Amino acid sequence: MKVALVNGSPHEHGCTYTALKEVAGTLEGCGVETEIFWIGSHPVAGCIACGECRKTGKCFRNDCVNLFLEKVPGCDGFVFGSPVHFASAAGDMSSFLDRVFYIASARFRGKPGAA
Repeated sequence: MKVALVNGSPHEHGCTYTALKEVAGTLEGCGVETEIFWIGSHPVAGCIACGECRKTGKCFRNDCVNLFLEKVPGCDGFVFGSPVHFASAAGDMSSFLDRVFYIASARFRGKPGAA
């Protein structure tokens, strides 16, 4: 079993990473393989509903969203971590999730997730 933990912080090894490492340690202690995927410090653009992904299965913006989508089939579960800004996830993480699930919601069917 493998779980991907998504770090939605612009700081690769900040507080969100530290929290995800705690989760990863617990999962690994139970024999679950983990991988932390950092969305990066570059801005993540929101979806513009162009429909290109319906034709190709990936976003025309060749960024962290497409890199993450390549990992989805090999994962059995997901944990999404983000800093909280004004009672909500960071904007880049919201844009990331909007695009990931718009493109590939069916790829996540039946797989557990946590935030």
